[in-house]
Formats: sequence, C-alpha cells, structure tokens
Amino acid sequence: MTDDRHERDEHQHEDDEHRRESDRSPGGGGISIGSLSGGAVSQGDGARAEDRSDRVGERPATAAATPPPPAPGRGGMAVGSMSGGALAQGRDARAVDASRQLLTVTPELLAAVREMRMELSHRVRTPGDGLDEVDGELAELQAEAGLTGQARRTRLTRLRTLLTSGATAAGGLASLAAVVEAISRLVA
Repeated sequence: MTDDRHERDEHQHEDDEHRRESDRSPGGGGISIGSLSGGAVSQGDGARAEDRSDRVGERPATAAATPPPPAPGRGGMAVGSMSGGALAQGRDARAVDASRQLLTVTPELLAAVREMRMELSHRVRTPGDGLDEVDGELAELQAEAGLTGQARRTRLTRLRTLLTSGATAAGGLASLAAVVEAISRLVA
C-alpha cells in the first residue's frame, strides 16, 4: 500500500513540475519530432509552417513502429516520424502542406493511355456519359508526362477513381483494366 501511495505521490510531483515548467514557457509546449525527412515545422508566437516542395518518386519509408518522443510541455506536440507535410504549434499557429508528389510515369501506363484514348475516339458520345471527362483527364496526363516524364500522384489517383467509380461509360473499354492496373502499381 505504501508503494502505491509513494508512486502516486511521485507522479503527482512530476505532474506539478511539468505544470510549473509549462507555466514558465509562454509559447506552450513546443514540438518534438523523432524523425523528420522533409516538411516544415514551426513553433512560437506567430508560428507558421509551409511545405511547398515537389517530391519526386516514392515517399520515404517511415519508421511507423517508432513511438513519438515525449511532448515537450503542456500543449506540446510529439511526432514519431514525419516525411513531408507541415506542422505548427503556438499562439497564431498555421500549417500549410501544398507539396506535390511526382511519380515517374511508366511506358506501360503511357501505352495504355494511348490505347484508351484511341478507343474513346471511336465511341459515340451521349450527354452525361462522362467520356469527355475521361478523355480530358487522359490528355492532361499525357501532356504532363510528355513534358517531364512524371505525373502528380493526385492526378493519377483522381483518374483511377474516375475510371473505377462506374460514373462513366468507360467501363466497357478493353483498355480500362490496363490503365487502372498501371496507375495502381504507381500509387501503391
């Protein structure tokens, strides 16, 4: 029983010390990050963090099993691993992640897109069939990949969703599966 009381008293003392320390720190508890591989972090009175980078290729592997470090004081934030993004903490905190992840487009995806656009060109269009939207997205993907050899992850996932949602008449195209499969391999 005395060990339990002693342990509670010790925890209470730690909590009280933590509270006094936080009270002395006017900006709050701050930010503690175990691993950071890109992104933006800010802490303080007029805090602001922005990440507007272009990330080429796959996302870096994160240490998901890494527990976050202890939060630095009351109101603080602890992050185990961060690979991109924005994090702000404090009085006027603001965080903006406007980064773009660019993936290298494979020759297989470009061939499947060309084939699908050819199939679309032979289709009779009807109002509301969504084929013009699909063709437009495919054309934009071709243009982006033609200039840089890359495409934004968001463009690829949007196109895959459009093709697999059943909201268009593109479901009957023979090339649909090849385009969806090639996109899925890239964005996995």
